[in-house]
Amino acid sequence: MLYAILCYNDEAAVEAWPKAKDDAVIAHRRQVTDRLAESGKLGPVLRLMPTTAATSLRHGPDPLVLDGPFAETKEQLLGLYVVDCASLEEAIETAKQIGASDTGTFEIRPLRYFNAGSLAKETA
Repeated sequence: MLYAILCYNDEAAVEAWPKAKDDAVIAHRRQVTDRLAESGKLGPVLRLMPTTAATSLRHGPDPLVLDGPFAETKEQLLGLYVVDCASLEEAIETAKQIGASDTGTFEIRPLRYFNAGSLAKETA
């Protein structure tokens, strides 16, 4: 089953990390994702741009386009991993390994696969 591992953290704190810390976190995560890729269990991995670069579309009778998200939270969605795991327990263990060098919250959510889309064909 495919799972999304959604990475939440305090965006301001993460953006303030020294380059050496950010590089160390990414290097640790790369060790985990390299193993997942070698076993054919890794899908897309994304690091989102800051929320200051975001645009929100609120649907209603008159759709409204707004700058940024308006969630009143201390943690923002900063990125995600798509992994193929046999069970929720395996997905939780994978999230523990990915986040071992970091703080924050990792949300693990099963995915329903609808369509590969044109990007998957272009990048394959």
